[in-house]
Amino acid sequence: MSAASMPGPMPVLFLGHGSPMNAIEDNAWRRSWQALGKRLPRPKAILCISAHWETQGVYVGSAEHPETIHDFRGFPKALFDVRYPAPGSPELAHRVAELVRTPRVHFDSHRGLDHGVWSVLQPMYPEADIPVVPLSLSSLQPGAWHYDLARQLDPLRDEGVLVVGSGNIVHNLRYWRMGQTEPLDWAQRFDEDIADRIAEGHHEGMMGYETLGPDALLAVPTPEHYLPLLYVLGLQREGDAVEFINEDVVGPISMRSVLIGA
Repeated sequence: MSAASMPGPMPVLFLGHGSPMNAIEDNAWRRSWQALGKRLPRPKAILCISAHWETQGVYVGSAEHPETIHDFRGFPKALFDVRYPAPGSPELAHRVAELVRTPRVHFDSHRGLDHGVWSVLQPMYPEADIPVVPLSLSSLQPGAWHYDLARQLDPLRDEGVLVVGSGNIVHNLRYWRMGQTEPLDWAQRFDEDIADRIAEGHHEGMMGYETLGPDALLAVPTPEHYLPLLYVLGLQREGDAVEFINEDVVGPISMRSVLIGA
């Protein structure tokens, strides 16, 4: 049986997205995303929680034709030329609002797709023919709040929706230096600690990541890149297989991705 015809619930996926240049450079990370797009069951739609849409309250993008947002500067023109013209899905946006009993979900009919969304989906689904809906991060809320919100979205897995969290387990650009290739010690330790907790199913400690010691405070100086991981963990079901992809730490950034339920 081909991957595209596999029965059962959709898997869930956390992608360490790193630099937006990964969308156009030929590297191992981008090639792994291309392979995932060919391997996973074809979704009816994609719900993406990106580190790059922070809000007060919860918003879901309901545009029929979301624009490609170039929310960065200092990169080559080739990156600004990228367009990812995937359709939106007001139907999925309303389904999200229906499923989430609390907090209230607001609609944003003008929100496009930021680079945390398109930089990973463009390699996975280059035809841009699968509807994509962004879900915002109310980043001032604690980890358990995000985890509980994600659990309310569980029915989407049985409705053909691929839920993708896009961020980085370790992301501290204050320590980034051009040309870095080797991991910083604290970044490597925190990445491996979180990987062990994911493998063992110890989600509770990861919700309160800020209590996990000095490495955590360096690895997650602000929560927006870490929180998308909690949405994926919140959708894990008993018996779901866990697979790590791109188990690389480059300086102060972890590229580790997590595939659950495939």
